[in-house]
Amino acid sequence: MSINHDLLHLGRPEGPVRPVNTPIEMASTYLFDSLADYEAARAARFEPGTLNYGRYGTQSTFALEAMMAKLEGGHGCVAVSSGLTAITMAIMPFVSSGCHILIANSVYGPTRGFCSDVLSRMAVTAEYFDPMIGADIASLLRPETSAIVLETPGSGTFEVPDLRAIAAVARKAGVVTIVDNTWATPTYLRPLELGLDISVHSGTKYLSGHSDVMIGLITANEACFDRIRRSTLAFGERASPTEIFLTLRGLRTLGVRMERHAASGIKVANWLANQKRVRSVLHPALPDCPGHDIWKRDFDGAAGVFSFIMDPVTKPALADFIDKLELFGIGLSWGGFESLILPVDVSAVRTAPRWSQDGQIIRLSIGLDDPDALITDLAAGFDRLDAFA
Repeated sequence: MSINHDLLHLGRPEGPVRPVNTPIEMASTYLFDSLADYEAARAARFEPGTLNYGRYGTQSTFALEAMMAKLEGGHGCVAVSSGLTAITMAIMPFVSSGCHILIANSVYGPTRGFCSDVLSRMAVTAEYFDPMIGADIASLLRPETSAIVLETPGSGTFEVPDLRAIAAVARKAGVVTIVDNTWATPTYLRPLELGLDISVHSGTKYLSGHSDVMIGLITANEACFDRIRRSTLAFGERASPTEIFLTLRGLRTLGVRMERHAASGIKVANWLANQKRVRSVLHPALPDCPGHDIWKRDFDGAAGVFSFIMDPVTKPALADFIDKLELFGIGLSWGGFESLILPVDVSAVRTAPRWSQDGQIIRLSIGLDDPDALITDLAAGFDRLDAFA
């Protein structure tokens, strides 16, 4: 069956009479008919699908987790409270004092914060590397290297790393690989099929799709899943019943939403590539984007989030360009129905290699707006830049 079939039918109630959507399940305490039943549930509490106590999961929790595991081709999934939590909880089971982990230079900014603020106090060494290193990552491995953390495409700059090559090197060395797959979603990329061990998502974005949910999801292969589930539960981490419900509901329309995001994003990106103030467009589907050939090989499509680099501008001119846009909101996150714009500065954090371009990076999230209307809005913004005194 196609992934769109799975998006519509997985994780839904069964029975002769049933609701269309999996209901919100609010439960902390479950009651048992006998002590023997309680003890059996307690003994199996770490197994997905076992009802024991609300923190370990409810029926709706297990429905979402099983659905995500199937969509990503994993052994199991754990739902947690945010995308950042998904990243940190994916890393934690595979680090200990004295170990070394490799972090792609292009990862989500708060991942760096976790490494510097938390892992450093655990005496874990985090080394950043060029995400385009490919199989040459073998030269960075140490005997104490325990994990490699990636994002595809890169946060803000959208280069596409060679996941297959990196995974092959890591698998041979016994090093766990973790990738943030939020941008592509399972509709366009399934990293575990490429040899990665763990795929994480900020379900806050495309999966739920309406900018009203905070949820993270960790899908892992059989070798890693049990360690992740046990570690996550030891931290007391769990997504809320409402977030579970909204994410299940959002997934039903993910396929058609991604098609619209993709088509509109490419249309706007191609238009931007021909504007005189634009130096380059950082969109994996465009030939000039670093890793474009890898994107063509491994991905089934493109999301609607990308960046462009325009000529340097003063802060007042930049504010005038952005503030007067009518269809683009200014805000964090992305992946909802609305279109967003945000200036990006990676110069202070990109260390391997350092970011050397001096243009202004602008990140766009193309929502479900008419792309021609978005282009008209941006064109008016460029006209204001030309007229800005």
